[in-house]
Amino acid sequence: MSPEISPKDRFITVYGRNPVREVLLDPDLHVDKVVIADGARGSGLTEIRQAAGRRGIAVQSASAERVKKLAGNGRQDQGVFADVVAPRMLPLDVALAHADLRTVLVLDGITTPANVGMILRTATAAGMDGIVVPRRGVASIDPLVVKASAGVAFRAPILKAFTAVEAVSALRAGGFQVVGLDARGDEDLFTAHLPEPVAFVLGSESSGPSAEVAAQVDSWVSIPMAGGVESLNVAAAAAVVCFELVRRARA
Repeated sequence: MSPEISPKDRFITVYGRNPVREVLLDPDLHVDKVVIADGARGSGLTEIRQAAGRRGIAVQSASAERVKKLAGNGRQDQGVFADVVAPRMLPLDVALAHADLRTVLVLDGITTPANVGMILRTATAAGMDGIVVPRRGVASIDPLVVKASAGVAFRAPILKAFTAVEAVSALRAGGFQVVGLDARGDEDLFTAHLPEPVAFVLGSESSGPSAEVAAQVDSWVSIPMAGGVESLNVAAAAAVVCFELVRRARA
């Protein structure tokens, strides 16, 4: 791939004593390093040092302020974080240049960690080629997202971009048909023509995709509803989309 990939695009940072201990105890996860704040004390940190030592993982020291900055959550880092290698996580531009992407989800304005985690789990299970998780406007991939994904976040095909707008622009330039999901969509998801490569945009439940992203959508589809139900939770809607694509691929 590209030598320009930064550490932020290779690692998922896990903070807090219990989450860090859990990743160290999982032999299937590649932990690059553990960083503990100077002066931090407690039995939990002793266990973390021991677990890291058993696996030959470097334990570094840094100031408390440095740990807060690198962990990205000063209120909950508890003086420790770990960088876990996410082998399938790539910058979107690198993936577009080097990977064979056919089916992609783009998250836009989804700020609830549980929803992001469940979407990562579902999309990975369905074999989606990529899930764009922008750095701005979407819940960051933190221990809450990891927990909601049941650990799948570490091996999900996450594609990084700065914003959903930039991601959609890049996908369109790469030949993708951009499809928006909306209750008022012109076509039924189950009968609409969906040429590949296709990128589905999933917006927040309250307002849908942002106006800037919506302006770049090529077509809108809806999930048929019965029983007076107006819409689904965004994670549930994502599951319907992902497995509709699985059904089509097997038809």
